[in-house]
Amino acid sequence: MLTLQGLDHLVLRVVDLDAMLRFYVGVLGCTVERRQDEIGLVQLRAGRSLIDLVPVAGKLGRLGGAAPGPEGRNLDHFCLRVEPFDEAAIRAHLRAHGTDAGAAESRYGAEGEGPSVYLSDPEGNVVELKGPPAR
Repeated sequence: MLTLQGLDHLVLRVVDLDAMLRFYVGVLGCTVERRQDEIGLVQLRAGRSLIDLVPVAGKLGRLGGAAPGPEGRNLDHFCLRVEPFDEAAIRAHLRAHGTDAGAAESRYGAEGEGPSVYLSDPEGNVVELKGPPAR
């Protein structure tokens, strides 16, 4: 039997690495943890988890086939836990960076039912920002 502790990392194949770094570092607040440019991998710290960016033109990226785009994505969405979940502050921050989010709704996640919003990164990957469970 396996005992799972949570999301370790996810990997996004990307077309424009610079735009994706501006979004994940500049807008969402991730930090660059490690780069392996020789194989085409940038690892970003997102709390206890990592988001790996793999340029499709790099050594690793070429192994994955066609680039993500409107006709097909690499995943449906992924969720980043945010605390505190201050909707007005989150929206103001996103707007200041030219990004909009959808309506806030209560959604179920790893910790239970709580508020969340969806937004898209520069390459169309859907990111959910999720707050703490309702008390």
